[in-house]
Amino acid sequence: MTNEPEQPADLPRLSRAIRPIGKAPVRIVHMGLGAFHRSHQAWYTQHAGDAAEWGIASFTGRRPDAAEVLAAQDGLYTVVERSDAGDSFEVIGSIVEAVDGADVERFVELVAAPLTSLITLTITEAAYRLGVDGKLDSQAPDVVADLAVLADGSSGKPTTPLGRLVLGLSARRDADAGPLAVVCCDNLSNNGTVARSAVMGMAKAFDAGLAAWIDVNVSFVSTSVDRITPRTTDADIDAVAAACGYRDESPVVAEPFHNWVLSGDFPAGRPHWEDAGAVFVDQIEPYENRKLWLLNGAHSLLAYAGQLRGHKTVAEALADDFCRRAVEDFWDEAASSLHGEDLRIPEYRAALLERFGNSRIAHHLAQIAMDGSTKLRMRALPVLRAERAAGRSGQAAARMIAAWAAYTATATGLQDPQAAEIAAANLLPGRARLEALLGLVDPDLIADAAIVDLVEGLAETFAVAGNLS
Repeated sequence: MTNEPEQPADLPRLSRAIRPIGKAPVRIVHMGLGAFHRSHQAWYTQHAGDAAEWGIASFTGRRPDAAEVLAAQDGLYTVVERSDAGDSFEVIGSIVEAVDGADVERFVELVAAPLTSLITLTITEAAYRLGVDGKLDSQAPDVVADLAVLADGSSGKPTTPLGRLVLGLSARRDADAGPLAVVCCDNLSNNGTVARSAVMGMAKAFDAGLAAWIDVNVSFVSTSVDRITPRTTDADIDAVAAACGYRDESPVVAEPFHNWVLSGDFPAGRPHWEDAGAVFVDQIEPYENRKLWLLNGAHSLLAYAGQLRGHKTVAEALADDFCRRAVEDFWDEAASSLHGEDLRIPEYRAALLERFGNSRIAHHLAQIAMDGSTKLRMRALPVLRAERAAGRSGQAAARMIAAWAAYTATATGLQDPQAAEIAAANLLPGRARLEALLGLVDPDLIADAAIVDLVEGLAETFAVAGNLS
């Protein structure tokens, strides 16, 4: 006996032939074709009242796989909204081209096209290649390599998202195609400013004239994005086939909740995203911080502490009293620096507990744990600094850093932009190891002996799982 749903033997593959959804003209170029982009920005575009005018050409980041699978389905895919009450299914057709990110020629062609009005980004925090000073790390090997390719102007292709974006903007300037907006959708505080700093840093190093053109013609929009979107499993693919009667090799599972707050100018227009619930504000920082600290910060804390305690998903970790208390304590600290009735912090916290506890969303901690040395700078450090400045210990924020430090010693195949440096730090003895790890997050941490003492004491509680209580 099996509980697997029975499926017809020969299901048709999802395509516009079996779901006749029209293709809108490409007016949005997206970098970072992944599950979150498809559950969020592409979903919002589908639900805009003028969706027929706004097609998305979405480019992959590191690998071509997602583009190849999606292209075989004419860009169509199913969003599975999953809650404890059950699943609902919707076919999304706003992505009209799914392209391998290595196809730089097509990317440049589309960025330079006059009809293109927006470039949206989900390239992960680490891809902006910013140093701890908030500026482009011009010495990073891949940045150096891309600048050499840009300067050479030959057949070489940039490999970083920043290099490709600068090349595309250079082509747009040369084509006199007019202004556009770059919309950053990564989990960074003031992410539009971050994107601008990174792009301008690369552009200035390549061509001062291009940097001047970008300064006048390209706006950088800040956003706060929110929708829990775990990795798709084979069981999810089978569930779509059983419920929908077609084979979708690239569905996306997401919680019903979704939120998008944007701030900035759109000189060439934008979809009516507000029809789907997007909110446009003048000051986005309070909304960014609420999401970065309360949702993303809690996710990072659960990712490291939870895995050290043997848990695999957010729901499992939250059911652990130790992890739950650690999250609540961190939220208390973060809330001290979140002001404004519009933020509705108590309601937001209550909603997060309900969302995190959704047992049917298997949000894997290993996925959240990636790129920790970068994420901690946005999720833990601001709260720690604010608490210390107010004369308080910042223990709950320090616990997140301590959990990360302990996790790096046990993790295999650590995915982090500073993975080599983390591995070297973990070879050092005792306090020297901890100081080296803290220095990778922010060198200023090492200068405060009290913070090092605090993190060291907290890290010891994570050294042996049996000691946690």
